[in-house]
Formats: sequence, C-alpha cells, structure tokens
Amino acid sequence: MNNDFFYSKDNLVTPSAKSTIIKERLSLISSHMTKQIKEYNESTKNTNIVFSNMLKAMGEIVNILKDSFEEKGINPNQISYSSDADKSVAILSILWHSISFAMRENIKPQALYRSDNAPLFCGRIIAFNGDFQKASLEITDIEYPDILNCEIASLYIPADKRTDAIMKIKHVGNIEYKINRNDCAREFLLKVIEIICGGGFYHEENYGD
Repeated sequence: MNNDFFYSKDNLVTPSAKSTIIKERLSLISSHMTKQIKEYNESTKNTNIVFSNMLKAMGEIVNILKDSFEEKGINPNQISYSSDADKSVAILSILWHSISFAMRENIKPQALYRSDNAPLFCGRIIAFNGDFQKASLEITDIEYPDILNCEIASLYIPADKRTDAIMKIKHVGNIEYKINRNDCAREFLLKVIEIICGGGFYHEENYGD
C-alpha cells in the first residue's frame, strides 16, 4: 500500500511548526462552521416570523372563504384551520381537502444549491396534501423522504432579510419562484390553496380481464 499521503512534507517539519499547521487547518473548519451556524440561526428566526405571518393570513383567508361559500349556499362550518401549541404546524380544512403547513424540525444548517454562487442557507416551510399534524411534529431524517411524497410546495426563507423568499412547486419540477419577503407568507398560502382546491378527483375504475 502506498503511504505517501500519510508521509507528506508536513511530517518533515518540526513539532512546533506541525502544531501551527494543525491549528490553521482546524481554524479554517471552525470558521466555516461558525458562518454556517450564524446563517442557520438567522434563517430559523426569519422562518418563524414568516410562519407566524402565515397563521395570521390563514385566519383572514378562512373568514373570506366562509363568507364566499355561505353566499353560494355551502355550510361555512366546513372551512376551518388549527395549529399546534408550538405554532409550528397548521392544518387548513376546506370542504373535503386537508392541507398541512409545517416547519421542518431543523437541527442543522441546510442550504439550497447555487451553481454560480455559494450555497444559500434557508429555513423551510412545507405544504403537504393531507392532515400531517402528528407526522409533521415527529419527522426524522429517515422518515422524511416518505413524507415528502405528499409535498405540494416548499417556501425557503434565507438568512438575509433583504433576500427574497423562494417557492418551489413540486408538480412543475421544483422551478424556483422568488417572492417578496413582505408578501411571501400570504402568497405561498394562496398558491397552495389554488393548487389543491383548483383540481379534482376521478373515480377509480378497475375492471378485470
């Protein structure tokens, strides 16, 4: 086995010089991770604010929908929303549809890939088709790919407050749409409602040979 990698020129320097080299290498790592954690903390704080704004917008939208359905002779009690005690999961019910909005349990910095720039660290709000209140609260990395099969769209909130939020819609290939930070909570909510409630269901038919 070729051990040249382990017997590099670094091993020919004096112990004191080698100690300096080690410190420099580890300092680069700590600087890199410190930048990540700072952006993670900021994006998490911003995402909490956006989610809070979304809950407020949800209350307004539910009241408008109630009035609109009632004018059309539909029982307005079939439109409602609820959230968990931590205000991190919200369930919107519109007639036969249930839509879940959740902030992923971020325990580490995560970023969007940028081909022409540094990765963009963001918080994430995910909209699911269905009632995922319990599942959303108990998401683990292992379970997440399965739950993401029910994802409708995601809203990514960057650490820099001057940077637009980014919406990705699953059924159109996760193309990125930039949304003004001041409008992103309401616009994301409205777009998800339009996607889910603007469609319909077909009867399943399976006739054997």
